[in-house]
Amino acid sequence: MDDQACPRCKTTKYRNPSLKLMVNVCGHVLCENCVDLLFLKGSGSCPDCNIVLRRGNFRVQLFEDPMVEKEVDIRKRVLRDYNKKEEDFNSLREYNDYLEEIETIVYNLTNNIDIVETNKRIEQYKKENKELIMKNKAKLGRKAIELEELLEKEKEYEELRRQELSRLEQEAKRKKIREKEALIDELMFAEGNAKDILNTFAQTVANKKEEEEVVPMVTQFSTGVQFTRGSTNQPIPIIEEGPMYKYEPLAIPDRCGPDPPMIKEIIQNGFLKHVRAENETEKAGGYTSTLPCLRALQDALSGLYHAS
Repeated sequence: MDDQACPRCKTTKYRNPSLKLMVNVCGHVLCENCVDLLFLKGSGSCPDCNIVLRRGNFRVQLFEDPMVEKEVDIRKRVLRDYNKKEEDFNSLREYNDYLEEIETIVYNLTNNIDIVETNKRIEQYKKENKELIMKNKAKLGRKAIELEELLEKEKEYEELRRQELSRLEQEAKRKKIREKEALIDELMFAEGNAKDILNTFAQTVANKKEEEEVVPMVTQFSTGVQFTRGSTNQPIPIIEEGPMYKYEPLAIPDRCGPDPPMIKEIIQNGFLKHVRAENETEKAGGYTSTLPCLRALQDALSGLYHAS
């Protein structure tokens, strides 16, 4: 419960279920009311670390641990400039070293280690790779725009499909009401048998259901691009199962020597005196001193009858 509380006003989620905790670049948490009070003029100092913060940089806390929030924010800021891809390097080793450098920078900034030197390192990197950084940012911007356009088209088609289904549903309801009213009128004013009228009505409704066309589900855009989500009407492939697995014990090769003693004989004949006894940890893991003793005897007796 203490984790879900504002450190300044001590308001908890228990007292105020609608409590909204917010976090800034320094990683310290404040509730929304305290943020509005302390940063009324747009900027102010953090109550915990006295770092100057801006009101606009506060965001809703997503993770319980504020340090995770801080690391996520720092990682986003670092990756805006450290945006090289694997194809920008001559070898995989250089690319891995580059990724290791990013992790070191994020770790230092998150844990307040060598802040000044780390920021100098970032600035030096930005000066040396200015053109490549701008090129990769433009490339990422184009991909983001294309993805956003594709998602927007998908939303439009989903909305059109939803409206069409709603229209068909309303039309089916109105049709059902009209049929029910027609049946009531026929029962009230017709001179025939009511049972025959009901049977005729039920048969007519059944015939109409069979004649109705099924509305095909839209599975692609007008451009021909398939939806990435949603169900398709393709049948589930049937996987043919092979025969059941039958265990066959491994054949013991000819050791060209006498058979080693059984485990019971190893214990009775004192072979274990020459082997270190297992400790409690090894015993808990299933290890016993009889295993290495048996293996040593097997190796010792193997090949004694071999003739070249």
